[in-house]
Amino acid sequence: MEKKGVPDIIVNNAGTINRNNKIWEVPVEEFDAVIDTNVKGIANVLRHFIPLMLPKSKELLLTSLLDGEDPVLPCIKMWDLAHSTNASFIFDVFCWSVIIMVAPYCASKWAIEGLTRSVAKELPDGMAAIALNPGVIHTEMLQSCFGTSASHYQAPDAWASKAATMILNLTGADNGASLTV
Repeated sequence: MEKKGVPDIIVNNAGTINRNNKIWEVPVEEFDAVIDTNVKGIANVLRHFIPLMLPKSKELLLTSLLDGEDPVLPCIKMWDLAHSTNASFIFDVFCWSVIIMVAPYCASKWAIEGLTRSVAKELPDGMAAIALNPGVIHTEMLQSCFGTSASHYQAPDAWASKAATMILNLTGADNGASLTV
């Protein structure tokens, strides 16, 4: 922040998953690790950056929910583009899904949607918090759940192109929305 100042875009991205197990077989420590990363990590980023961004709230604060894998890197590249537009963006990415054997992960992502919608109501005019569901992306995390069938889903680079176009067209009117790329 010393070099570029307060960011206009925050890609609020946290994603870890439990080993495939029924909820009653997931060790407490593993459940806690998923919640600590996926929910508390997102909340900590919001608590740190929103106060810094409030004085700049001119157009848009986007909260989108991404898992901590490859798709986030192209989104960071969008920071330079949006930085020149006087917009404020925060991205938190989540997934509207219920997947067998990863209940802690699913619970954490649903929590992020609720958190994002609540934050949207707390923000001043000119800022927006938007929950962004990336859809199903072929990542190592997906492979841990779906095995070889994960390769049937879109690659992170294909997703990033679609997401960038969508994100750069969002406005303050989208505040509180839950959108899917």
